[in-house]
Amino acid sequence: MKNLTEGKEMGLIIRFALPMILGNVFMQAYSVVDSIILGNYVGNTALAAVGASFPFIFALVSFVIGLGMGFSISISQYFGARDLDQVKRAIDTLWIFLSVSTIITTAVGLLISEWAMKMVGVPEEVLPEAVIYLNISIIGFVAMFGFNGLTSVLRGLGDSKTPLYFLIFSTVINAGLNLLFVIVFKWGVAGSAWATAISQAIGFIGMVIYLNPRNELVRLTWRKYVFDKEIFRSSVKIGVPTALQQTFVSLGMMALMSIVSRFGTQVVAAYTVATRIDSFASMPAMNFAAALSTFTGQNLGAGKPERVRKGLTVTLGVTSLISIFVTLIAHFYSTELMSLFTSDPEVIRYGSDYLIIVCSFYILFSGMFSISGVMRGAGDTLVPMLVTLFSLWLIRIPLAHILSGRFGVHGIWWAIPFAWAIGLVGAWVYYKTGRWKTKVLVKR
Repeated sequence: MKNLTEGKEMGLIIRFALPMILGNVFMQAYSVVDSIILGNYVGNTALAAVGASFPFIFALVSFVIGLGMGFSISISQYFGARDLDQVKRAIDTLWIFLSVSTIITTAVGLLISEWAMKMVGVPEEVLPEAVIYLNISIIGFVAMFGFNGLTSVLRGLGDSKTPLYFLIFSTVINAGLNLLFVIVFKWGVAGSAWATAISQAIGFIGMVIYLNPRNELVRLTWRKYVFDKEIFRSSVKIGVPTALQQTFVSLGMMALMSIVSRFGTQVVAAYTVATRIDSFASMPAMNFAAALSTFTGQNLGAGKPERVRKGLTVTLGVTSLISIFVTLIAHFYSTELMSLFTSDPEVIRYGSDYLIIVCSFYILFSGMFSISGVMRGAGDTLVPMLVTLFSLWLIRIPLAHILSGRFGVHGIWWAIPFAWAIGLVGAWVYYKTGRWKTKVLVKR
């Protein structure tokens, strides 16, 4: 557990964010390893199948994970106020919520998976493998929710290192199982999906075994858990906007995939690979924003709002420098990065163009996420949701549709940074009003 209410803001945020960044590197490595092995040993159809299924997987889990973020914010604020009884009750309530949600989400996902793939216009030759990958991934939701639940609790308590260790552990297992199932056993996309599901389960079980004797607050045992209606209500109130945001973002990803799918399997494969690389590039901004949320929650809970402003300034500076570095990498090495996944020249060309266009504007993305991180840490999640959904559904998707008709796939790529610019302006305007400061749970 880490107290973020005392000490230099820059050092605290960087030290807290770095394990999260490394953790997400290994989390993204799951899908990257899948894509590299499938692209080199199975082909473009397998790549496209994985890429087509991902938006639907995200759509299924995003609402639950978004609500879980509300609990994490509650935990961070109660911990900042040193109210450990409320911390324990919040954790218990989170586990009850996740247990019920896992059952519902898994059942719904398995029932509608094939229908969903048809609705987004997945190419006919890709559809069977996409459904196979999707169904196996859904079976693995119990481990995914468990791992994410534990991670949210630990981050709320200021511990970003323990999840990192077990992400590294499970990622190594995932790579090994992918090599075994895809290359040796030749199970194709099914082997890749099973490798991910099994490695996530091992990572979750391993973290439970490690934490149970060491941390009483997060101990998972066969005992009676206390469901606190008030904590559930307040956490859900915080989490619902983020959950809705995540859900509509995932639906937006499905809408974008339907636009991309019009251009055929090669473009879908290029989009799959480019977004895998893109996910690495976006991680610093997203994780510094998450670190800033915990920092904000603890400091507002401790009655120290002046530290929040300093924390934002530090975060904007660091993420801007990282964004410039990402831009340079994309401009000079985009072709080489794409070549790790496939030898198809058309897939490489489309994907390289995506990386150069999108990564050139990461400074906009990082600014938008950092400002939203402050508001979420304060418990004000409604406005970030509205800003995100406006920029996605009213700017990015319509613009992608219009520009793709005029400029082909490049029109889809250019719609992304334009939407970020709109989102950044909206977030900054609201931040300057200061209204987000009134949403904190712990009143002083």
